[in-house]
Amino acid sequence: MSTQVEGQTRYAGQSVPRREDPRLITGHGRYTGDLRLPGMVDVAFVRSPHAHARLRGVDVAGARGLEGVVAAVTAADLGAAARGSGVPALAGDAVHYVGQPVAAVAAADRYVAEDGADLVAVEYDPLPAVVDLEAALAPGAPLARQGLESNRANRWEARYGDWSAAVAAADIMVKEDLVVHRASGHPLEGRALVAAPDPASGGLIVWAAVQSAHGFRSGLAGALGLPEHRVRAITPDVGGGFGVKNGVYPEDVVVAWLALKLQRPVRWQEDRREHFLGCVHEREQVQHLEAAVRRDGTVLGVRARIVVDVGPYNFRGGFIGTTALMTLPGPYRIPAYDAAADIVYLNKVPTGPYRGAGRPQGNFAMERIMDAVARETGIDRAEVRRRNLIRPSEMPYRRDLPGGGRVYDTGDYVACLDAALEKADAAGFPARRAAARAAGRLLGLGIAVYNEDTGGGPFESARVRMEPSGRVVCATGSPSQGQGHETVWAQLLADELGVALDDITVIGSDTDTVPMGIGTFGSRSAAVAGGAVTTAGRKVAEKLRRIAAGRLEARPEDLVLAGGRVQVRGAPGKGLTIPEVARMAHGGPLPAGMDPGLEETVYFRPERQTFANGAHVVEVEVDPATGGVRFEKYTIVHDCGTLLNPMLVEGQIHGGTMYGLSTALLEEIVYDESGQLLTATFMDYLLPTTMDVPHMDVSHFESPTPLNPNGAKGAGEGGTIPALEAIASAVEDALKPLGAPVVRELPLSPSRVAALAKG
Repeated sequence: MSTQVEGQTRYAGQSVPRREDPRLITGHGRYTGDLRLPGMVDVAFVRSPHAHARLRGVDVAGARGLEGVVAAVTAADLGAAARGSGVPALAGDAVHYVGQPVAAVAAADRYVAEDGADLVAVEYDPLPAVVDLEAALAPGAPLARQGLESNRANRWEARYGDWSAAVAAADIMVKEDLVVHRASGHPLEGRALVAAPDPASGGLIVWAAVQSAHGFRSGLAGALGLPEHRVRAITPDVGGGFGVKNGVYPEDVVVAWLALKLQRPVRWQEDRREHFLGCVHEREQVQHLEAAVRRDGTVLGVRARIVVDVGPYNFRGGFIGTTALMTLPGPYRIPAYDAAADIVYLNKVPTGPYRGAGRPQGNFAMERIMDAVARETGIDRAEVRRRNLIRPSEMPYRRDLPGGGRVYDTGDYVACLDAALEKADAAGFPARRAAARAAGRLLGLGIAVYNEDTGGGPFESARVRMEPSGRVVCATGSPSQGQGHETVWAQLLADELGVALDDITVIGSDTDTVPMGIGTFGSRSAAVAGGAVTTAGRKVAEKLRRIAAGRLEARPEDLVLAGGRVQVRGAPGKGLTIPEVARMAHGGPLPAGMDPGLEETVYFRPERQTFANGAHVVEVEVDPATGGVRFEKYTIVHDCGTLLNPMLVEGQIHGGTMYGLSTALLEEIVYDESGQLLTATFMDYLLPTTMDVPHMDVSHFESPTPLNPNGAKGAGEGGTIPALEAIASAVEDALKPLGAPVVRELPLSPSRVAALAKG
């Protein structure tokens, strides 16, 4: 950060209250569904009740005849746009999952549109559904989509070191077969889109609840056959994203096409059932693992074969298997690695990333191996991890994985683990367990460590402009879905420019405001967008100093910005107000060769990814009769580099941990053998409530990264990734006195836990 006057408050690193909260919690947020445009119509979709079927005919005449309906369309009406963006916008010849859109009805309001959708007649010819991951790869298995040669969409491999040599040198071979079931994101606000014709460009203005305005514009323009400059995408307030609001969905293409066709605004808002039936799912994997191990607990090598599904189309889920395998070696010194992922087509909702995007599954696999090594060698679980963790002296640590490898930048993995064990009083756990056992209660302790690639590129943008009044406006290509960008970007700029937080306005992502951007996902914003914001702020500050230098008869490097002033270092009385200098920038006089104005656009390009890390230690009580799991202690030590706002980071850790808890204990999307979704409401699908939230004791390490100007790494997914193993390990430990089997399947629902307790 820039040097400041002694005694001046430094905002970065402080728990500044969220500036966006007053309007959000008082109902003054600006969400997509709040838009009311003249002449706007609403859309409802006709969705397939079959997982796999030929379409014999779609008759929309009944809907078109309903009063209030302005359009009812099928794939034939959409023409080339029916191809969509990765998934057909509307099914044409066949349907491939329950919930796939077949037709759309636009009407004066959603109620009439739904009534019109009920009048659409569709004739189906059912086909066999492919719903089991490993059975889909068997010879002669039915195909999830006509025209496929097999259900294998892709096979991805990752290798380094010598697996055969590791096996030959091993004293013990450890094997695990694991299953993680499907789940989904469930943000508070569902997907939402308003598309309106733009008379100026002849194209569209689109307001969308998405995580990347620029990526959304590109995908939508491509699907509609429009040049990108004729599509403007704006992200207003977004009520949660978690990964599922990335990409262009079928409904988005249809709504935008209708807006162009009807030349009037068109809106669609996802309801809860549609979220289950149409929004991407994730998590589902089958994992077959082996580890070559010495008797002292040293892991010489790991072999992994995993099977991951993408649904019937490789929409956004193909990379989840690769991410799981890239994550799997984790923070450990694994000399040999031999891994492959089969990416499989199934007749289920297409998959895509959500909070963790394959990383929780990869970490779960590696941490289950570590617990298995502890069982086989008789060495304490924490000690097994210590013996294999990478040391700070080995940083930066390179792993020769595909795509240029991975380089861990900074962190002390052993110190994080030891600090978590100490804070959790793991040393006192045996006494607590014995006392509980005497009272007829079962306690268990679980341990997990992790590292995570964060701050991915290729770049992120920021445009910072200081107005003649001295007020500052900031826009980036990284929109917020609740992370607190308005607060953190203001903190960074206040430090660089010496102005008050209230003098800074952070606006949402808009493709007309910032020319290019990547988006908010993958725990990247603090590191990459934050780097862009800081760099742009520094450039504006440098220009302020240069302008003021002539008036103050000082060198620019001798000037400091603080307290709303540009002043000479060591001479508090000699200076100018920042508004005075800003007016000079816009009206002169200016140094020779300097352009007027105070505006900088920066594209920050990180050299490589940063790596956050941490440890979770969990103490639970398990009721073997009901399968209930109650948290006694939940201890977290987390390292995301420099803390830009500790309160916001802690909130991210809390929220992420609840996602991991939910995957570990509750959420499971269930299909029957015909591909029917059996868990399409919250009556059948469990989400955690306030009664399930444990008290989390969170501590922070800070190992600043040299890869961006703020030293920050990502924090959004750090709570999620290790929670699966920490909870599974704790439940397994609690049930050990009963002779229960090892935990090999998630979620640990009450019925599964009760079954484990029975042996």
